[in-house]
Amino acid sequence: MAFETVCKASLLYEGELVPCMVGDKEIVIMWADGGKPKAYEARCPHEDVSLGRGDFNGRILYCIAHGWVFDGRTGQGLQPTGCAMKEYPMRIENGMVLVDVAA
Repeated sequence: MAFETVCKASLLYEGELVPCMVGDKEIVIMWADGGKPKAYEARCPHEDVSLGRGDFNGRILYCIAHGWVFDGRTGQGLQPTGCAMKEYPMRIENGMVLVDVAA
């Protein structure tokens, strides 16, 4: 695994989404209410639109293009079902967020 530093952990807050770049790959760190921070590819599986500009209400992420809806705790599609955001391994060490986008 090749974990890369993404951002300071102090930038993460429960109920918020943080878009980040890892090399040339856009990711989002979502910390859903009542959950834990998770890293996902920031591309909607529908039409490859950036989810970093999506609307996140603390539990649900809405794609700005066609209204696809994702569960912020799991990345699973809620509307429609049967799709999911790609999750990346993530950890926090020494106050920094590290993500493995090669996984």
